[in-house]
Amino acid sequence: MLLRIMRFFTLMLASLGMSLGAAHTLELVPKMNYDPELYAQVTSTLYRYYGTVGGPIQVLALLASVILSFMTRRSHGFGLTVAGTFCLMISLGLWFVLVQSVNVEWGSVLQTGPRSAVVESYLKLREQWEYGHVAAFIAWFSGVALLTLSIIADTHKIIAEKD
Repeated sequence: MLLRIMRFFTLMLASLGMSLGAAHTLELVPKMNYDPELYAQVTSTLYRYYGTVGGPIQVLALLASVILSFMTRRSHGFGLTVAGTFCLMISLGLWFVLVQSVNVEWGSVLQTGPRSAVVESYLKLREQWEYGHVAAFIAWFSGVALLTLSIIADTHKIIAEKD
């Protein structure tokens, strides 16, 4: 019963965490066509709660996935669980390397620079920021898919044993 609860908790957190990357990915094409001033305005105001709400959800999803990996170490779906956990880790790593570095620079420019410097910085770094989110989303999506497949693999094994 505890394993089922942990699987549910892990999948719910991982799915919520995936919604952030999905939103960024769906917004990419329209935002890349924004003029630099509008892009800077939208991007500097729209994502305030992504980090404060979404960040902890993604970290909790990763921690839950690590715990789930330990709990399933003797199950048929263990390898898939570990692979899913690894994908979640890769996603967060990609986010830190590709996206957070841009966030830091943009935050600095927003605090110190004139509006023209802000717009120039947003224009210079927006491809890294946008495509960094897409890369992190693909890795996170893969993790959620693998975690889901691990549950299916174990469920299939249980059903096959009953027949």
